[in-house]
Amino acid sequence: MRQIILDTETTGLSPAEGHRIIEIGGLELQDRTLTGTRFHRYINPQREVEVAALEVHGISAESLADKPLFAEVADELIDFIQGGELVIHNAPFDVGFLDAEFAMLDGEYGPTSRYCGVLDTLVMARRLHPGQRNSLDALCRRYGVDGTRRTLHGALLDAELLAEVYLAMTGGQGSLALDTTPGHGPSTAIDTNAIGSRLPVIHAGPEELLEHQAILEQIRAESGACLWLDAGNSRRD
Repeated sequence: MRQIILDTETTGLSPAEGHRIIEIGGLELQDRTLTGTRFHRYINPQREVEVAALEVHGISAESLADKPLFAEVADELIDFIQGGELVIHNAPFDVGFLDAEFAMLDGEYGPTSRYCGVLDTLVMARRLHPGQRNSLDALCRRYGVDGTRRTLHGALLDAELLAEVYLAMTGGQGSLALDTTPGHGPSTAIDTNAIGSRLPVIHAGPEELLEHQAILEQIRAESGACLWLDAGNSRRD
């Protein structure tokens, strides 16, 4: 399975207000292994960067003046994501900007969904950790991923952090160090013990236990027997 961990930085919050992408960072995973292939481009947005956005990523319009336009990197980006699955934290934001950029290219390109699938890790995190903070920073802390170098947002740095968080969140591997053993292609080291020690153990609360007990009682009342309930009673006896 080929996946692309992807993040973008922008001039503001909404493409509907004319905001543009200024940075794209992506890392390729093949069968949950980093291949070493990446995509990283700064892009000239041809407009100013909002002050609030500048405070987040620190990328000024002046620093982007000599960078290519999105139209100049579009084909390269599509080649990179084609046929894969994008893994994005808060995917509607990034995909919305990508779709807006593609739409400005005179009808030559379709939406992102034409080229690849999309997996939203924010949706995944909310299912795994309901009622908790699920920002990338919060997930780094929860899964023991070192995010101390993230003093400012950056597309490639955030993609690197998200790759480690995603693999930890899905129970796979805890190290993203490339294997440089001669004669072998790039791969990642797997430390399942480290991952296991980081995964939270969530126990049922009193209300959940009572609800579970009620369901078992209902099963026994309707069917005349409930193996789980009877086994529990036997252990208590």
